Amino acid sequence: MKKVRRAAALVLALTLGTGAVGAGPGAARWGAALAVREGAGWVTWWRQEDAPARWDGDGPLAERVEWRSGSDGVEWGELQLRGASEAWRTRVVVARIDPRRIALSLAPAFAADGDWTVKDAERDVAVALDAGQFRGSLPWGWVVHRGRELLAPQYAPLAGAVVVDSSGAVRVIPPDAVGDERARSTAREAFQSYPMLLHEGAVPAPLLASGRGVDLGHRDARLALGTLADGRLIIALTRFDALGGALGRVPFGLTSPEMAAVMGALGCREALLLDGGISGQLLLRDAGGGTRVWSGVRRVPLGLVGRPISGSRRPTTWR
Repeated sequence: MKKVRRAAALVLALTLGTGAVGAGPGAARWGAALAVREGAGWVTWWRQEDAPARWDGDGPLAERVEWRSGSDGVEWGELQLRGASEAWRTRVVVARIDPRRIALSLAPAFAADGDWTVKDAERDVAVALDAGQFRGSLPWGWVVHRGRELLAPQYAPLAGAVVVDSSGAVRVIPPDAVGDERARSTAREAFQSYPMLLHEGAVPAPLLASGRGVDLGHRDARLALGTLADGRLIIALTRFDALGGALGRVPFGLTSPEMAAVMGALGCREALLLDGGISGQLLLRDAGGGTRVWSGVRRVPLGLVGRPISGSRRPTTWR
């Protein structure tokens, strides 16, 4: 992995040095901005200097995704982004999931002293990804599986949680709601992660200005989960997109504020960062059993999987 990262860094340095990053200004001269590929050109849709503190649900990125059908209840697509420094070529894989047709549950490999990757997902799984953040061989924070608490919550300013209730509805809750949610004992599945990227459309204050406990300049491959106003989920995974995607597993990519912007621009009202870097991984399966896999390098203690719900029906319209 170190050799791959060194090779990617060399490619990045040589490319930025020659300015060969596509039409228009080189990424090294941009400053903090993000553009999306549109046809043969690029459209800048976010700048740090005037970044919105709140997203209103409009989806300037969602409307640019060419959505493809996966299993019933899952659709997915990809975007090409261009940013500063190592984010000059970033691909975002986006899955949109209907929890009325896809039942989400955890794959707690750590409970059997094991580990997991998306390639371990059973054949009936339509979507799989790594869940939460990790501390060695254990997930960080709260884990509930099939209504049973496996790990107690950890409390930190930006540590939210993903909760699946008995109806199958999925919510991303903020840090100050975790204790009350636990006390109700109604979660069927739950896990914690950090940092929160959006709450009620607002970007948390620590992601808006430095010196508030978050390294705003750190770049990495990213994985995030968010919810739309209509209850659907968004999963977004970034990949370093140089050399035709050959270096996709190299952990180069976006900052946390940039990832918050991506989730807001995909229409999310709530969003939470999951463990990306060399852990970030995603599997999508279509109705015929074919799979698309974006692998990670690291095996993880906890996964999240979604299975089609038997007899589910496609809604005629979305709000």
